[in-house]
Amino acid sequence: MSYSDSNSDRPSPATRLYNPYQDLHLPSQTLYHLPTSPEFLFTEESLRQRRSWGENLTFYTGSAYLTASLAGGGSGFFSALRSFEPTDTLKLKVNRILNSSGHSGRIWGNRVGIAGLIYAMMESGIVAVTDRDDVWSSVAAGLGTGAVCRAARGVRSAAVAGALGGLAAGAVVAGKQALKRYAMI
Repeated sequence: MSYSDSNSDRPSPATRLYNPYQDLHLPSQTLYHLPTSPEFLFTEESLRQRRSWGENLTFYTGSAYLTASLAGGGSGFFSALRSFEPTDTLKLKVNRILNSSGHSGRIWGNRVGIAGLIYAMMESGIVAVTDRDDVWSSVAAGLGTGAVCRAARGVRSAAVAGALGGLAAGAVVAGKQALKRYAMI
């Protein structure tokens, strides 16, 4: 054990503590009032109030995959409940639920995640070309996504899927704007 003198913790009357802010002539409280809005390096960045293409790609792909995985997992759960047999043990029932939920969740998540990836690429490309981020850009991206996803099944299937994709994207954007206007205070 080391010996510590109780007087050595206190500064002597001839010395004083170092204050790094003494020459700034500012109260130290104002140094830590950080701005709440983002600070931009260039003025062009502050004029655009939208996500970058990388953020778009990550957001749409990730949210589509997560949502579809949860829905597919729920679907697999209920299909596993329907496939129970009276002779199944608890261990076998749990195994059946986990296998069915995981399998359905992966399938749904991958399929819808790819659609989210295509939508994000379409929307970012349309916004980059037109330099407008509005409802029509989202509708066009939904139309293109539906058409690309069903293009292998023929022209008619691609046209129908494109129309449905455009309607779905328009409904989502219109719903988001309605929520912003009427529900959020």
